[in-house]
Amino acid sequence: MVDVRTEISIDCPIEIVAHYAADPDHAPEWYDNIKAVEWVTEKPLQLGSKMAFIAFFLGRKLEYVYEVIEYVPGKKLVMRTANGPFPMETTYTWNTENVGVTRMTLRNNGVPAGFSKMVTPFTALMMKKANKKDLLKIKQILEQ
Repeated sequence: MVDVRTEISIDCPIEIVAHYAADPDHAPEWYDNIKAVEWVTEKPLQLGSKMAFIAFFLGRKLEYVYEVIEYVPGKKLVMRTANGPFPMETTYTWNTENVGVTRMTLRNNGVPAGFSKMVTPFTALMMKKANKKDLLKIKQILEQ
């Protein structure tokens, strides 16, 4: 089991942070490993929306489809892989920390299979490192 939770404070109002982070079209801008996103279902983002992602992680190309299983605009977004090599659930939450400051939490949890199962401890460490980098990037983008 992999369960990685990463948080960051972003000096930007919650409405802006949540709107930007919840838009899959922005994912390649702030996720270093995500190279492309294609909508499988019609926009806008809602419960049941599906998006196909192409990413690179640990030197491997990963192609998977995420499905939105919970969405409370401005508060929480939960996506689960509908198919792909690594069953994963990704959760974003946003909370107001101070006036104009948002606390964003990114959590990835899942049960690795195949190759990923053999390197689970290493995978968790690398995910934590990647998530920290990604949250720093979204912070940099939104605080400009």
